[in-house]
Order: sequence, then structure tokens, then C-alpha cells
Amino acid sequence: MFELLPLILIGVLFVINRGAAKRIDRLEKELGEVRERLLRMSGALAAPPAIPVAPEEPVEATLPEAPAETLVSDEVPLGQPPRQSAATAPADEQAASLNPGASGKATAAAPTESLENLLGARWAVWAGGLALALGGVFLVRYSIESGLLGPGVRLTLAALFGLVLVAVGELIRRRALPKAEALYANAMVPGILTAAGAVSLFGAVYAAHGIYEFIGPTLAFILLALSAFGVLGLSLLHGQALAGLGLAGSMLTPLLISTPSPNLWTLFIYLTVAQVATSLASRLKGWLIVPAIAQALLGIWALVALIDTSEITPIALSLLAMVAAWMLIWPGRAGEDPAEPEARLSFDALGRRMSSGPVGLDLTLSLAVVLPALVMLERVVTDVFPLFGLAALIAALAAAGSARHGAFWPTAISAAGALLAAIVETGMVGQAQAMLLGWDIVKTSLPALDVTAMYVLLGLAAVFLFIGLAHIRRRFAEDPLFSTVWAVIAAGLPVLLATISFVFYGIYARDWLHGIFGIGLGTVLLGACEFLDRKGALPAFRRGVDVLLTGSFAAYALALHTLTDGVVTTILLALLGFAYLMASRKRGWSGLPWIMVTALVGVLFRIGWDPTLVGAEALSRTPFLNQLLPGYGIPALLALLSAYEMRNWPGNRVRNALQGLASLLGLLAIAILVRHAMNGGVLDSSAPTLGEQSIYTLLVAGLSGILMTLDLKSPSPVFRYGSMVAGGVAIAQTVSLHLGALNPYFTGESTGSWPLINLLMIGYLLPGLAYAGLAFHARDKRPLPYVVLLALSGAVLGFAWVTFSVRRFWQGEFIAFWKGFEQAETYSYSVAWLAIGVGLLALGSRFDARSLRIASAVIVILTVAKVFLIDMANLEGVLRALSFIGLGFVLIGIGLFYQKILSRKSVPSPASEEDEAPTGI
Repeated sequence: MFELLPLILIGVLFVINRGAAKRIDRLEKELGEVRERLLRMSGALAAPPAIPVAPEEPVEATLPEAPAETLVSDEVPLGQPPRQSAATAPADEQAASLNPGASGKATAAAPTESLENLLGARWAVWAGGLALALGGVFLVRYSIESGLLGPGVRLTLAALFGLVLVAVGELIRRRALPKAEALYANAMVPGILTAAGAVSLFGAVYAAHGIYEFIGPTLAFILLALSAFGVLGLSLLHGQALAGLGLAGSMLTPLLISTPSPNLWTLFIYLTVAQVATSLASRLKGWLIVPAIAQALLGIWALVALIDTSEITPIALSLLAMVAAWMLIWPGRAGEDPAEPEARLSFDALGRRMSSGPVGLDLTLSLAVVLPALVMLERVVTDVFPLFGLAALIAALAAAGSARHGAFWPTAISAAGALLAAIVETGMVGQAQAMLLGWDIVKTSLPALDVTAMYVLLGLAAVFLFIGLAHIRRRFAEDPLFSTVWAVIAAGLPVLLATISFVFYGIYARDWLHGIFGIGLGTVLLGACEFLDRKGALPAFRRGVDVLLTGSFAAYALALHTLTDGVVTTILLALLGFAYLMASRKRGWSGLPWIMVTALVGVLFRIGWDPTLVGAEALSRTPFLNQLLPGYGIPALLALLSAYEMRNWPGNRVRNALQGLASLLGLLAIAILVRHAMNGGVLDSSAPTLGEQSIYTLLVAGLSGILMTLDLKSPSPVFRYGSMVAGGVAIAQTVSLHLGALNPYFTGESTGSWPLINLLMIGYLLPGLAYAGLAFHARDKRPLPYVVLLALSGAVLGFAWVTFSVRRFWQGEFIAFWKGFEQAETYSYSVAWLAIGVGLLALGSRFDARSLRIASAVIVILTVAKVFLIDMANLEGVLRALSFIGLGFVLIGIGLFYQKILSRKSVPSPASEEDEAPTGI
């Protein structure tokens, strides 16, 4: 008997609700007529709202009379602002749209919410909704513990309780305060009641299936889905919070239902419908949080499904449908950035673009698509279909980012996803670690998969190329900033993907597929530059054209590396850059000279990778006339011609860069030929000898002098600072190598059999003279400390040459320290050093050079220290006496010499005395 009571109650409520629904429909129709009548009264609507005279007595705007049944009570609850009638709401909205200034002022003057308002109007609603939900739970729990009702009755009452709450929420919404929704959007009583009812319905259906097994999985799934979609539909009336509850219910429904035969197609069709429905509701209400959550939940479902399934198709189609919903439904065109295009391209402008528009929706969509796409690569073991799913998802996301103006994150994340997919698929990180650690690289993929992966990478490169160029063609004038971002992607990403494909899947001998692809890619990018130039894109889109130009050169360089090898590639790379530079005669593109700089840097990279350019075994041993001469000489010559060609170019930086590279390549070409000739026709990592290093030092010193001369004729920062850098490098070589690591006194290297023309002359005398000449040439042209360093280096090398020559006279061609010292040899050092000191003193007096006199004093003091510290201890007999006697005579002679000079300077000349004589009075 009691089990029939719920059915009777349901019937009674149905009859009551039907009558109430009819009355509500009639009232809504009348209210619509009143609103339409008010909107037609443009004169009254255009008038600005009345300003209150005093806060205590607000002045109400007069409105036309409306039917009595359409107006609500004027009573104001405690703590709430004065209410308006339902008929005034459209009028206020229309007035605000026609008079935004008044609306802004009214909004700005709105008072802050009081504590009474917060507690009474908001927290009470939240707490009440929670209390209702908990009350239902506790009631069911009490009935279970007491055994009052059976499971069927309990479930029926729970469902009925949920329906009653939903009905009461709808009833209160229809009779609610017209302004309550705007004032308490997140604490509306109808929404809270509807949410509590929805929770009760979800719980009743799940308990009927999961706990009591009254219904099967199919019926439970249908009931839960209908409840969730019903709540989602009601959210259009009650707000975004209820929409979130409905979305959570719809997305969690598959987790609540267990079935012995799950169907992936059914699951993702259902999830797709839920996500699209959320997008439609969000478009109608302008929501941003709920659709972002829907996208994230669908992405999580895709990741979970990919853990334990090999069926990719339903997952990929569901994610593609989400991309389509983002592009066509919400946010669609509404998410386009309405801001004015940036006048100046900068990082600040790019940062503003990154934070504009519906960033949350863009980020969640991008991550929800790219992350499952990357996880699909884990399924690429014996099946190639996941590769196509990956390519389709990334290409669709890139196309969506290009189609909607200002969508930065889908654009950037799709490009990053494509590059990351190439890295993961090729195993680049693992192979790089294996190479660094010296491990053997084991390849586990099948050849067929490698071929498919290669085509997928090249296909993605082509897709990004044409999507990017299409966007640039449409938007380069309206939005040069975002078009420049797409230029970077369209020029850089295809080259990177094609390079990765060639490195891991290509044929190193000669790869026609990648070569033709590189030529085609470079031609398309170069054609795009020409098209934009003819369309008047310059100078506003100058950076974008430069990026596309650089991409075209990179593509041609890739083609060179795939179709040629060795010294031919090096020469053609320099010729390719020179061709771009010469094109500056026909096109005023600012990036053309920089392409030559890039090409020369590429030549240097190839030289650093393999200095022989052709391999050690293929390198000819013939001095000078070998592969090194064209391989190093032609790029150096082209660099020199490029620097000359750019002598009148308006940009100083590119001219300086070309001058510096020409100097470096010229020096490098001579040095490598010398190294090859002096090392027996072999280029290896063996340490150079002192003779070889002396040639390098002379070359660097000579380069410093040449750059100094060029700076005098054509002033340039490269020449000015380059000459000092070269001089500094030469000084460092002198200290570290000539006097240190390669010193024959330490190494025991043979100095040669000839007395004067030997290793000591090449290693010490000639560099010393070079430093002296360089210091003389740098006087009054370079800073004094730099000139002093050059002079000291020359003096030290000259002093070392004299000292080592004395030792060679006594010890022969081997002057190593382990041979010890003879007494006559020790005495000879004192004589030689005193002779140097006296000679420098005479030269300093003759040319009035104070620096030479100071150097003479230093050497003499050094000699005195040697005589008193070394000769006194090591010499015996007559040699010790002669050492001190000779030193004494020399020192006395130097003293007399200085007294004579100083006395001459202290006595004034007659002419000066006449000039200084006082005139008569």
C-alpha cells in the first residue's frame, strides 16, 4: 500500500504542474508584449536615467503603464537595493546599450556589498543548498538504517525529491526578483535548488544500477546522460555553475557505469556530443570556464583511453570534432582579437598578443589535442595509423589557429607539438645520449615504419608551410605581428622537420627526395617574398620577409647537403650566400646581406666539424695545391668580395660582420695550408711544433697590422677592435706557447744545425721584430696600454732569443734544462744582458725614447741581481772576479752617461737666458 504512495504523489504533482505551466505560458506571452511595446518607445529609452537628488530619496524614472499582472511587488527585502519591475529590465538594458557613458557611470557608482548582504543573500543560499543535499542523503541513510522503506521506494523518493527541487527552483526563478540574477549571479536560489535536485537524480540512478542492480548498464547510461543533458539545458536559465555540474555529470557518467563489453565508439560519440552541447550553451551565454573544462575533460578521456587501447580512430575523430566546435561554435569568430594592429614589432607586443582573447579556451584546446596526439606515438610499433592520427590532429589545430585571427596559443602549441613529435618518433634524445656516452645505437623500428614516418614529417612540413603562407597572404597588412609569428613557423618548422627526416631516415650519399623537397621549399618561400614585395608589404612587414628569406636559404642549404658532399658543399654554400647578397642590387630587402653572413657562418661550422672538408683519407698530401686551397680559399675570397660590395650599404652591422668574417676566413685559409704543409700533408689533432706555432703568431700579428691599416683608410669598428683582438691573441700565444708549452728549453726540441738561421730565429727573433714593428705602427693610433703590451712582448721575445742563442752556443742544438749549466755559459749571460742594456740605452738616448731607456734599466737591474745572486754562488776563480769587475765598469759608465745627459739638460742655453731676461724699466 505504501509503495503506491509515490506514484499517487507523482500523478498529483503532474496535474498541478500542468496547470501552472499553462498559467506561466500566458504570463510570459503578456510580458513579451509589454517588453516589445517598451522597446518601441525610443524617445523614452534614449533619455538618460534620472540622477538621485539624495541617497535617502531616490528618484525613479517614470515608465508607461503596464498590465498589472506583469508587474511585481515593490517591496524590498532587507539588505538589497531597490528592485525594478520586470518590465523595466529591457528598458534599462536598451538604454545602457544606447548610452554607454551613463551605464559606465552607474556601474562605477555602485556601492560595495555589505557584510549583511553577503551573509544574508549569498552565504545563506549556498548553505541552504548544501543543507538540502545533505538532508536528502541523511534521510535516505536513516531509512536504510531503520528499515522503514524498501530499496525501490527509497530510490523512487530520492528521484522524486530531485524532481521536486528542480520544479521548485524553476517556479522560484519565474517569480524571482527581476534584478536578482544580475546582483547574485553565483548565489541564485533557483540555481542552487536545481543543482541539489540534479545531485539527487544522479545519486538515485547510480544507486539503482551500481548498488541495487535494479536497472542494467544501458538504461542507467541513458538515464544518467539524460539527467546530465537536462541539467546542462537548465543551466541556460540558471547560470554557468549549474552548467559545470551538468558537464561534470555528463563526463563522469561513463565512469559510473560498468559493462562487460565496452564500446570505444559509443563512449567517444557520447563525449563528443556532451562537449559540443557545452559549446553551444556557452555560445548562447558567453561562458568561458565551462567550455574550457569540457575541453580538458575530453582530452583527459582521450589520454586515459590511449593507455589501454590500440583503436585510434574514435579518439582522433572526437578530438577533431572538438577542434571544429572551437572554430565554428565557440569561441569561433567571437574570440578574435579586436585590438588595433601593433605599429612596432616587439616582445611587449607579442606578450600582449599572447594574453589577449579567450586564453583559457585556447590553451585547454591546444593541450587537449596535442598531448593525446603525442601519446599516440607510443602505439607506433607495428601499426602506422597512429602516425596519420597524429598528423591529422596537429594539422587541424594549426589550421584552426590560422583561421581564427589572433589565436596565438593553438598556433604556437601545434608547431611545438609537430617538432616534439618528430623528436620523439625519431628517438633523437636517446640517440644523442648514446652518442655522447659511446653506446651502440640500436634501432628497433621496422623499415616500413621509417618510410611512413619520413612521409608524415615531410607532409607536416608542407602543411605548416601552406597554412602559414595562406595566413600571411590574408593578414600581413592588418596584423603584421601575428603574421610575423606565422612567418617564423612557415619558414623554420618545415626546414627543421625536413632536416630531422633526412638525418634519421634519409640517404647520406645522395637523397633525391629530400633534395627536391628542399629545392621546392626554398623556391616557394622565395616566391612568397617576391609576392609580398609586389603587394607592397614593405616596409611594414620587413621582418616577416626577412624571416621567409632566411627560411628559403636554409631550405636550399638542406638541398645542397642532401645532393652534394665534401668540399663541393662548402664551396656551393658560400656561392649560394653570395648569390643572395648580389640580389641586393635588384631588391632592397634588408635580409639579403645577412644571408651571406649566415652562409659564411655555415662554412665555419663545416670547417669546425671536419677541417679536412673531404675526410682525412681523401685529403691530398701535396703542400698548398690540394683540396684545402679551394675549400678554404674560395669562401675567403667570396667573403672579401662581399665586404667590398657592401662598402656603401646603409647598415653598419652587416658590413662590419662581413669584414670580420673575411679577415677570419683569410687568416684561417693561410694557417690551415701552413699546418698541412708543415705536418707532412696530414691534418690531425697533434700538438704543433714551435716553428708551426711561430708562423701562426706571425699571421695573427700580420692580421693585426692589416686591420689597423684598413681602419686608417676606412674607419670601422671591426677593423679597430679586430686589430687589437688579434694583437691580444698574439700576445697570449707568446706567453703561453713560445715561452711556455713549446719552449725548446722545456720540450728538448732540436733548434737546428745552423748557427743563426734556426728554430730560435723563427720562434723568437722574427715574432719579436713583428711585435716591435706593430708597436711602432700603433703609436698614436691605439690606446697606450695596448702599445706598451706590444712593445714589452717584442722586448721579451728579443731577450729570450739572445739568452737561448747564448745557451745554444755552449750546449749545441739541444738546449733542454736537464743538460745543466757551465760556468762560462753562466758568465756569458751576464755579458750578453749587459750588452743588451747598454745598446737599449744608446738607442734611447739617440732617439730620445724614454721607453727604451726604461727597458735598459730593467735589463741592467736584472743583470745586477743575477751577478749578486747567481754568479757569486756558482762562479769560481777569475770568472767570478771578471763578472763583478765587468758589471762595475758598466754601471759606472752608465752613471757617467746619465750625469752627462742630466747636466746638459740642467744648464740653460743662451737663447733661453735672453728670452727669460727682464726688460728694462
